[in-house]
Amino acid sequence: MRVRSLWGRIEEASRPVHPTTRRVLDERWAALPAAARTDAQTVGRHAVGCEGTHGVFPRCNLTCSPCYHSKDANKVRVDGEHTLAQVEAQMRLLEERRGPRAHAQLIGGEVSLLDPDDHAAALLIMRAHGREPMSMTHGDFDIDYLRALALDGDGNPRFRRLSFAAHFDSLMRGRRGMPSPKSEAELNPFRARFVAMFRQLRREHGIRSYLAHNMTVTPANLDEVSVVAADVSAMGYSMLSFQPAAHVGDERRWKGDYRTVGIDDVWARLEAGLGQQVAWQAVQFGDARCNRTAFGFRVGDSWVPFLDPTSPADLNARDRFFAHFGGVNFGGTPPVWLTVKLLRVLRRHPGDSVVALRWAQRCSVRSGGWLRLVRSCRKQEVRLMTYVVHNFIDAADVAPAWQLMQAGRTTDDLAVAATRERLAACTYAMAHPETGELVPACVQHSVLDRSENAQLRTLLPLTCAG
Repeated sequence: MRVRSLWGRIEEASRPVHPTTRRVLDERWAALPAAARTDAQTVGRHAVGCEGTHGVFPRCNLTCSPCYHSKDANKVRVDGEHTLAQVEAQMRLLEERRGPRAHAQLIGGEVSLLDPDDHAAALLIMRAHGREPMSMTHGDFDIDYLRALALDGDGNPRFRRLSFAAHFDSLMRGRRGMPSPKSEAELNPFRARFVAMFRQLRREHGIRSYLAHNMTVTPANLDEVSVVAADVSAMGYSMLSFQPAAHVGDERRWKGDYRTVGIDDVWARLEAGLGQQVAWQAVQFGDARCNRTAFGFRVGDSWVPFLDPTSPADLNARDRFFAHFGGVNFGGTPPVWLTVKLLRVLRRHPGDSVVALRWAQRCSVRSGGWLRLVRSCRKQEVRLMTYVVHNFIDAADVAPAWQLMQAGRTTDDLAVAATRERLAACTYAMAHPETGELVPACVQHSVLDRSENAQLRTLLPLTCAG
């Protein structure tokens, strides 16, 4: 009986896709609008989407135009006990509803306002619920804070890897050493300094990192996207993400008409900065009006896509991946178990090995050949690089669409119907344990944040009586 029980546990641990993950993926696919169920769609076929926290520490110590926080956000005290309780409750619901594995952002106001021990505890809670956490920051903290986060009281590493997304743009005010930047280029030393801190952490303590760079785009800095794309791509970040500004949050921080900047405008500047086409059409996350993502790697100064959307062979490889490996947990599975999972898939689909080898050969050709690739690896000039544009929705458009969704009604208003469709395909969910509801991030920030932060202002005032 013990042998059978042990074998049962081994068989379950080595299943390519966790049964709950399969169920959640199927449900997510069925819930997508018909227009989003394309061959390129990742949601519901390989991933459930990303997740984020809300109401855990809404305060920030920079002032930005625009600012997506409600006017009460900076009147709420950062409180570690509240943060940890909320993170625990939200992650528990996300695990129950969305399965045992997902990427989740520790996001609110400014994460470095948390005590380093509370910050670390929040990340460990997220990991305990199967989440791969990413801390969202403006990057204006020092190596001492990073060490205090990464190491325990005895100086031992708490984590093997840390993930951070740092937001840098000239629309931000109050950064130490650059309180009022006049251009994006002026922020480059601060962007580079952020990467340098994590390189130092790895040299000293062996802790790896994944770093993303975020930038809000308005008409004021649209033409500087090209400069940022060229300069920051060489700094050591693994992702560059651009967000055309939306009319969300504190109206006092809105200046001008942001609607004139669209996803195509930003992507064109990105390609101009890199001096090449950045192919994204082969893989889609949610609605194409909301997200545009290009996966690949840099070899020296050039970027190489993993998939060429004009290559039938590449698209066939993508389709086979989704069909046979969709839902496999690549990032959160120990190497030995991942190898077993992959071998189980290949046993059923042995032809995938040939497809994978041919795909790798095409990637090498796109990068200049195996010889150049090997030489660049030896010089440490090869690294993964993802380019993203997230196109958020204006609050005025979200509110009526969300009301219809809550009531289960449709509309003849084309603009509202389009927003409703985008929300239904949203890849970024936030959890409300008090109601058991998961909501799109645009709904959270456009509809729910205002009342939530007003309540938190009473619960966690900046000053305490007595």
